[in-house]
Amino acid sequence: MSDQKDQKMKEILRALASEFLMRESNRTSLITITSVELEARGSRAKILFTVLPENQENAALDFFTRRLRDLREYVQDHARMMRVPFFEVSIDVGEKNRQRIDEIEREVEEK
Repeated sequence: MSDQKDQKMKEILRALASEFLMRESNRTSLITITSVELEARGSRAKILFTVLPENQENAALDFFTRRLRDLREYVQDHARMMRVPFFEVSIDVGEKNRQRIDEIEREVEEK
């Protein structure tokens, strides 16, 4: 796929995954979809997300993993794609590290 098509597909999948979580989660934590990585020419997609509070990460990951089939059906119903990818999910460790670096920078600036 071209870069432009990849970007469009990633954004559609990110938006639909966010909508799905907003509808289906119990809202005990804030789950934010940070990015989508496409693999195998768009046949697989890894959804990266963060969770607040952090102590709810495992529960959110378990919930999201259990609902992957439902997410795929939701995407099939709400997107005009010839081929809907199979999903996997993961905590976005890179985003967590970036947030920690920002926090350390603020602490250093305050001193």
